[in-house]
Amino acid sequence: MRLLKSVAIAWVAMACALTAHANPSPKPAKPASPKKTASNTTTVQGGAPYAGRPDAMAFADDLAARRGLDREWVRQAIGQARLLSQVPRLMLPPPVGTPKNWRVYRSRFIDPVRIRAGVRFWQEHREALERAEAEYGVPVEIIVGIIGVETIYGQQMGNFRVMDALATLSFDFPNAHPRARERREFFQRELEQFLSLANRSNIDPFEPRGSYAGAMGLGQFMPSSWVRYAVDFDGDGRIDLFKSPVDAIGSVANYFKGHNWTTGMPTHYAVQFDTARLQLDTLLAPDILPSFSAASMQAKGVVLDADGARHTGPMALVELQNGGDAPTYVAGTENFYAITRYNWSSYYAMAVIELGREVAAAR
Repeated sequence: MRLLKSVAIAWVAMACALTAHANPSPKPAKPASPKKTASNTTTVQGGAPYAGRPDAMAFADDLAARRGLDREWVRQAIGQARLLSQVPRLMLPPPVGTPKNWRVYRSRFIDPVRIRAGVRFWQEHREALERAEAEYGVPVEIIVGIIGVETIYGQQMGNFRVMDALATLSFDFPNAHPRARERREFFQRELEQFLSLANRSNIDPFEPRGSYAGAMGLGQFMPSSWVRYAVDFDGDGRIDLFKSPVDAIGSVANYFKGHNWTTGMPTHYAVQFDTARLQLDTLLAPDILPSFSAASMQAKGVVLDADGARHTGPMALVELQNGGDAPTYVAGTENFYAITRYNWSSYYAMAVIELGREVAAAR
């Protein structure tokens, strides 16, 4: 879904404010009130505005005080946001007992449509991709895989008002989620970052569109990731992750560099098992966190290939379930773990890796 031109303009202005934020003026101008346009009147999707919620207004007052923002502006922004009733349901994990299936998951992302789009993206932005790999040490395949899995190279960047999505998940995150408190606090921090950016750039916070979780642009950056990792990779003096694929390429690479990507390290190795010595429960206990040396894994019944046996860093035994069939296993390195910092899922990480490889092969 294509974003409106005003979204890109808004976020260009917002991103330009990042530089100014490093040396803020002592008396910033009072921001304009959120615009009362068709984008945030009763014609917009969503329930009652949060202005009637004491908890939301208390959060607004606290945010304004801590960030030094205009109190009425923050209250108006949060107060005009609307509950998106479908969003909390999307955050709930599948029912207990629902089998995971790597083959089905893979088929959602590694398909002819994405591969063809990935080949076009690689051809059109080859110079920027190669420059990002040289500068940040992140392979082109990984950058291409991320942007392809996230948005099909900009074709599907989301059409939820970011303000509504973040407010909904800040104040109505489902209590049934096993990590409800932690996730609610996460989205409140993201809402704070989003409003702070909007305030600094004096834009209408109801303009940007994104995913139901509030992620934005070709690489689906959350507001905090935009602040920390977004870069002006095309050198035009501004950051635009909506309309500049080159900025998105550099920003994705910078994100991985910021999450300890190691240049030249493989993401994973093939494994087999010595069933007589296999300590599967012990190997799976750390989940995807690299915790075992190659020697330790082999002592616990993992048979690594030659390259895996020579690996010097910690690894994790990654299990990818296949419904009722036998799971798929790999030995994930610290670079595999770095991909899961983008999305906490071994299935996601493998989809990114395999899409990048498929696109590379199709070229």
